[in-house]
Amino acid sequence: MAVTTLVRHTGALALLAVLAGACGPKVREAPGPGTTTGMAPDLRSRRVMVLPVQQNLGVRGNPDAELAFGLRERDVGVTWIFPDEIEERLRRSPGIRTSLRGLQVSQFLQAEVERIGDPLFGDLLRMAVLVDAEVALIPIQAAIQAEPGADPTVRFWTTLIDIRSGRVLWFSVLEGRPAPADDPAGLASAVEEVTRQMLWYGGL
Repeated sequence: MAVTTLVRHTGALALLAVLAGACGPKVREAPGPGTTTGMAPDLRSRRVMVLPVQQNLGVRGNPDAELAFGLRERDVGVTWIFPDEIEERLRRSPGIRTSLRGLQVSQFLQAEVERIGDPLFGDLLRMAVLVDAEVALIPIQAAIQAEPGADPTVRFWTTLIDIRSGRVLWFSVLEGRPAPADDPAGLASAVEEVTRQMLWYGGL
């Protein structure tokens, strides 16, 4: 009887381990620069929480402000919830201990992520409850990419996440046109490429 019970417990534990793995983050090999994974969903009439750029590697200017401008410029009927509004709601809710910056997004730079797990999932869910958001837009990283003898480009790693399920809806590694490092046109063209592909139904 003891052996039978042990076998049953072992089988149950194995099943739980499989289920836990199915609910955790799923990853595959990371896509290369200039590629996108999945197709950005139609966000019209939806509330999208816009997070600040999580890592800035040498990009001059203000990537957050440039992205906000680019999103507002493409008026496609999306309700964008920008970082300042989210931060204000967090200040009013001291019991919710999370931050817009320093989120655990490093996995996106290492592999192709299909579904996020904690702590990122929990952080996004807590913020989304405050602002009634359905989708999170996370600019994971902005970086200068330079080749010898050529003007550098600005490259963005960006993702859209379904907050309720944790599923990655879209991920991109896109860059703008070459420009001198101190020329704001480099950053602007990178944001233009991101918003053009993400908001493909905008007609611009």
